[in-house]
Amino acid sequence: MSYPPPTVIINNGNAGPGCLIRGLWFIFVGLWLGALVTGVAWFLIVSIIGLPLGLMLLNRLPQMMTLRPNPANAQMVVLSNGQVVVGHSRPQQSFIIRAIYFIVVGWWFSGIWLATAWAIAGFSFGLGLPLSFWMFNRVPAITTLG
Repeated sequence: MSYPPPTVIINNGNAGPGCLIRGLWFIFVGLWLGALVTGVAWFLIVSIIGLPLGLMLLNRLPQMMTLRPNPANAQMVVLSNGQVVVGHSRPQQSFIIRAIYFIVVGWWFSGIWLATAWAIAGFSFGLGLPLSFWMFNRVPAITTLG
């Protein structure tokens, strides 16, 4: 007798505040806080010693600017030999490749990327905010392929 595969539901419960609260936060706090955090984070990244703290700040930048909830890690659910296996869907590059990328490209390209994201956010009168937030979300990957 064959049983149907189990149903797996992963609920991280990251609802976050409503759109009105997030919009007001962005207007009154998020803009200046985001600019300050961006400058400090990039300085820490370039200093090499502060790289982990700088990347942590950049990972939190969308949350600080708009109170966006932390995104859940992408999960992969596989049924293997009657067992459910839950894991990450995207492995990271090796440390050596990421370090070489950071030294050759990441440190300067992330500065250009951040400046462009801020320019789009500042000069588009709000119309470019989706694009600039998409760019802010990609900064850790641009900096270290992480």
